Amino acid sequence: MKAVQFEEHGGREVIEYGEFPDPDPDRDEVLVDVKAGALNHLDIWTRKGLPGINLEMPHIPGSDCAGVVEEVGEDVTRFEEGDRVALSAGVGDNRMDDPTLDPKFHIIGEHVRGVHSEYAAIPEDNLVPVPEGVDWEVAAAAPLVFQTAWRMLIHRGELQAGEDVLVLGASGGVGHAAVQVAAHAGATVYATASTEEKLEYAEEIGADHTINYEEEDFSRAIREETDGAGVDMVVDHVGAQTWDESLKSLAKGGRIVTCGATTGPNPDAGLNRMFWNQLSVIGSTMATPEQTEEALELVWDGTFEPEIGEVLPMSETARAHEIIEEREDFGKVVVVPDSEL
Repeated sequence: MKAVQFEEHGGREVIEYGEFPDPDPDRDEVLVDVKAGALNHLDIWTRKGLPGINLEMPHIPGSDCAGVVEEVGEDVTRFEEGDRVALSAGVGDNRMDDPTLDPKFHIIGEHVRGVHSEYAAIPEDNLVPVPEGVDWEVAAAAPLVFQTAWRMLIHRGELQAGEDVLVLGASGGVGHAAVQVAAHAGATVYATASTEEKLEYAEEIGADHTINYEEEDFSRAIREETDGAGVDMVVDHVGAQTWDESLKSLAKGGRIVTCGATTGPNPDAGLNRMFWNQLSVIGSTMATPEQTEEALELVWDGTFEPEIGEVLPMSETARAHEIIEEREDFGKVVVVPDSEL
């Protein structure tokens, strides 16, 4: 088969699209004929190299895909040949109440080989059914970001109707999902982005107020918009670059929820502001199977709509990385096996 792959960490030049041995599914795995994959910022970090993670090389990236079941292992009971499926990339012990808290929890595409290839052997527990009528690009683009945003805001952050929430990077993958989840929950949504086009898009998907962070400090704008009170929740997946302003944007007793740190993991903690204003910092990673199902049901019925910014052949995955790194577009970047085009 053909697969996106790299043999060493580095810049976009390490990405290749070439032949790779066909996967042979284990007893509990499903062989999927991949129709579309989608990128996340996680793919950038994986390509560059993450501390403490030693990948088997060559590595196939990709934590999002959708396709058709080609073959099932002997122990598989939930799927059969011809079923439409999508990947839910978090791997944990599903006997636990919360598999994301399994000490051995890991993510397909980050810690082990991923799914940006013509075929992928995927554990049965990491597949979700995709209804007829859902486009492959949508099915590939939705799972990681919507399950992440849903758990982060609804289950970890316990967002309530009537609260004020600030979503940073509202045009990105997790950001555009978080805006929709917050609006669906009945919150008043403030959103940041870097261009007028991205701000207009944020309004279209549910933001009540928008802030161009290239033109003004978003914490100052929040204080002005809320008569000095601040917001109840900040959704910050950006990290070091925005952390201080995120804390400044919170009302007393407010909470910040985070699922990532794309600009770096080690900001100034701001402990004085945390204890004086009695702030809570809540981390969140992926979602349980039940939470994933809750979120994706709202995608499949059209309540949530993943924005597809670009669709490219897998042979142009380096270009897909460039679009994400340079923040050229909003929404998700989807890659399709060249043989499907």
